[in-house]
Amino acid sequence: MDMNILKYMAFIRTVEYGSFTKAAQMLNYSQSGISRMISDLEKEWRVVLLERSRAGVRLTSEGTKLLPYAKSLCEAYQAMQTQVDALNGLESGLIRIGTFSSVATHWLPRIIKAFQKDYPNIDYELLLGDYTEIEGWIAEGRIDCGFLRLPTQANFETIFLEQDKLMAVLPESHPLAGCEKFPVSALSDAPFMLLEKGAKAEISAFLEQNGVRPRIHFTTWDDYAIMSMVESGLGISILPQLILRRIPYRIVSKELNVPAYRNIGLALRDRKSASQAVRHFLRYLSFRQTP
Repeated sequence: MDMNILKYMAFIRTVEYGSFTKAAQMLNYSQSGISRMISDLEKEWRVVLLERSRAGVRLTSEGTKLLPYAKSLCEAYQAMQTQVDALNGLESGLIRIGTFSSVATHWLPRIIKAFQKDYPNIDYELLLGDYTEIEGWIAEGRIDCGFLRLPTQANFETIFLEQDKLMAVLPESHPLAGCEKFPVSALSDAPFMLLEKGAKAEISAFLEQNGVRPRIHFTTWDDYAIMSMVESGLGISILPQLILRRIPYRIVSKELNVPAYRNIGLALRDRKSASQAVRHFLRYLSFRQTP
């Protein structure tokens, strides 16, 4: 991508999200890289575009006047790129994606919707699995790319996307349902529903690191089965925050008093050898969330 266009995009996204850090996550750049690009624009244009403070950033009067022009240039660039892609044959194709349920539910619809707007004739094949299965599918070429917990296999190319917090999940009637943060030591006080399949995942690792040995009554890779059982009062669990968005279950989620996370990213064998459709698809990962 043309460096000037990238600077304009950094400016636009920083304004949209009100934060260099959030803009960096959306564009898959470092926070310092985004800040530097905007500083370069300010030097080139000899104006101050953003007011910086601990609370975030906001447009100056000069930035307010220039933002619509930056948006127009980026939109024109995207339209031109779409036409170039059409001339180069990106009018049809298939993208095979490995994913797990929370990404398939909350991220992929937005990503594909944005991508399909520009490339309506591309088809998709989604394979739902756990981390180990998705790694295997990438390695054997069954899929073009896959969403995974990072780090993954060293020979894969990866794009970090988000740090996803692990949350305690309780029935509404639980004695600690009103606590500010759920004590890790209390995880052994009730039957535990473990989200896991095959090799140990991040929740088992977290329990071991903190010396917690819960009474595991049920193990599955189905997030929604666990939520349903917790709702029925059959026990408690730990689930990633991403899967807990817009859920229909009457359960309570609480931060743990010992913070825990999983790092989510996209992996593929080799970006250079990926199809043209896949390479362009990667540009749309920032659409996984709304501002």
